[in-house]
Amino acid sequence: MTVAVSLEKVYKVYNKIPVVNGLSFDIAAGEMFGLLGPNGAGKSTTIRMLTTLTKPTEGRIEVCGYDVVRQPLMVKQCIGVVLQQISVDGDLTVWENMDLHGRLHHIANPQRQHLIYQWLDYVELASKRNDLVKTLSGGMKRRLQIARALLHQPQILFLDEPTVGLDPQTRRRLWEMIQDLNKQGMTMLLTTHYMEEAEYLCDRIGIMDSGKLISLGTLQELRSTHGEGLAIKQVGDRWEYLFFPTLAEANLYLDQLQDKTGIMVRPSNLEDIFVELTGRRLD
Repeated sequence: MTVAVSLEKVYKVYNKIPVVNGLSFDIAAGEMFGLLGPNGAGKSTTIRMLTTLTKPTEGRIEVCGYDVVRQPLMVKQCIGVVLQQISVDGDLTVWENMDLHGRLHHIANPQRQHLIYQWLDYVELASKRNDLVKTLSGGMKRRLQIARALLHQPQILFLDEPTVGLDPQTRRRLWEMIQDLNKQGMTMLLTTHYMEEAEYLCDRIGIMDSGKLISLGTLQELRSTHGEGLAIKQVGDRWEYLFFPTLAEANLYLDQLQDKTGIMVRPSNLEDIFVELTGRRLD
């Protein structure tokens, strides 16, 4: 297995408080890796360290085989980043945003123009190339961010909540684009608050809480570890969740109850496991 991203015993401390606390995991080349966690879990700080925006207090991080502290310029050349915040310039046209990014990466013409056309066409914005970005919809701006992040042909793409605030149709279209890029061999790290997004897109999922990685595996591995069957029981104004190794065992539990009022059995999903591990729903 070729490792694209590697973190080993990484810490980030602010005011003597560890925001990231001994984090270790690898992402294989070509893998779609999901990093989940409640607000304040340390996801954004981890992304900032991986993309050279902040230095780890302790530990080792390598991206594309380069050390993020000692070789930040080499790391920047092999990564693309799509942040949650809209970061394209609203007073420039779609083309001008792309052209500026290409110039900053020292991509010479005619290759720069060719790549701009290629990626604007890929994200279905070629017809909008002369429009001011501030006139675009939120979904179009997010697609432009993806096109811009791909312009210098990175090996790894970091997606920090790329579909937040978008309507379901636009979100699904972005899923298709992200999945297609991954099938072409691009390594990706995705953070999201949408559980169904992580279930649909990710090969493996890491769950963080309080700066630590508390669970790691494929969706099936997580379900096998924590339980594939779930009995949900209403107790007053709260719901109690009982995990069972299989759905059949959850159904057997229900069958044996004399009073089945307010109890439902179903297969477990990623959100159930997330709530079980962190003790709270995502904000």
